Amino acid sequence: MKILIAYDGSDCAEAALADLKRAGLPKNAEALVISISENWLPTPRSLGGVDTHYAGEWPGPLEKAELMVTHALEVIRAAFPHWVVTGEAQPGSPATVVIEKADAWQPDLIVLGSRGRSGLSRLILGSVSTKVLTEARCSVRVARGRVRQAETPVRLIIGVDGSLGAEAAVRSVIKRSWPQGSAACVFAATFPPPEIIASQMPGSLREWVIEERERVRRMVESSARDLAAAGLVASPLIKEGDPKQLLCDEAERWGADCIFVGAKNLSRIDRFLLGSVSAAVAARAHCSVEVVR
Repeated sequence: MKILIAYDGSDCAEAALADLKRAGLPKNAEALVISISENWLPTPRSLGGVDTHYAGEWPGPLEKAELMVTHALEVIRAAFPHWVVTGEAQPGSPATVVIEKADAWQPDLIVLGSRGRSGLSRLILGSVSTKVLTEARCSVRVARGRVRQAETPVRLIIGVDGSLGAEAAVRSVIKRSWPQGSAACVFAATFPPPEIIASQMPGSLREWVIEERERVRRMVESSARDLAAAGLVASPLIKEGDPKQLLCDEAERWGADCIFVGAKNLSRIDRFLLGSVSAAVAARAHCSVEVVR
């Protein structure tokens, strides 16, 4: 397994390093830690700065980024002594550099922390985790480590909707190595038809709704059986409502360590107009969220 870890020295990044111990990752893996030094344009001469007509590249404060890489390598090597871990510091825009590095190195998983920005600041400034989550071609884990011992059982929620991405999320959980006694809840959300429509539905449409609910039930129970066969304490759960909100609410109620969801290949305009369940959950959840591709 190849794991790309973005580290910026923040409390969120430290939580992401601690969360690695709770992610069920393999004993042997290859990890690359990357720290990015953001470059800003210098003040122009007209405002008392320097000559901006400089033909070369402006140097960035890479020394700090290199120190952050050194620290992250020490933490990861202590936690995973069998991993092959390397690191590098680069200048540039964090989200862009992480995505470009992922395209070149082709990891199985990107791990990064979440700054927990408010909805308004995410709208104005954007979010590194959101940009990486929506544009990366591999799975992404947005980590928010809870304060728990690494060896204690893990509680997972897996959101399923019948898509290929959801099936991949279930398979990803099955392939991981979890502490004994770890539990997984397979969760599906259904949208109830408004009562005024439900009372006037023709028989064929009413039958379709019943069949669809039965399909969801079979899907959730089948996934729970597969997880139980892999050694997890698995349970199915179906609720009516918006999956974006319900997944976060259930994770908080259940004290989940991580939510696993599949990524749908929405276009940029689809994400803008309709939103993405995976991106919304990653932004709102109080626990770690892993979006599986």
